[in-house]
Amino acid sequence: MASKEAIAHFIRTEFPQTRVVVEAVGDMGATVSQDIGEADLRPGGTVSGPTLMALADVALYVAVLGEIGIVPLTVTTSLTINFLRKPEAHRRVIGQCRLMKVGKTLAVGEVSLYSEGVSEPVAHVVGTYAIPPRSAT
Repeated sequence: MASKEAIAHFIRTEFPQTRVVVEAVGDMGATVSQDIGEADLRPGGTVSGPTLMALADVALYVAVLGEIGIVPLTVTTSLTINFLRKPEAHRRVIGQCRLMKVGKTLAVGEVSLYSEGVSEPVAHVVGTYAIPPRSAT
């Protein structure tokens, strides 16, 4: 297992382009957030799909790393998103991930995305991560 601090440092170092903040990690889950700016909006004043998908993907990655340790080559193999309602423009988006299964080679989880301060989710995401073989030490 890896700590919130170790994972947050890894994300900042290895993915400097991301603006996702690691809020919590542990107990088969993770919470992340991202401030929303003009570059994240699509016409009509809603948060873009790519922004939401990226946030969900990072939430899953953080949760998986929290369970298996920092294994950089753990990669997304599947990501399905259902957009449920219009996110609030300019409100931070919160991603809450719950892992459903972590095996030796695959991890499966779901992420609920929320506009900060709103109780109804804006999207529901299910994803699978491939875990590379680890050498025995």
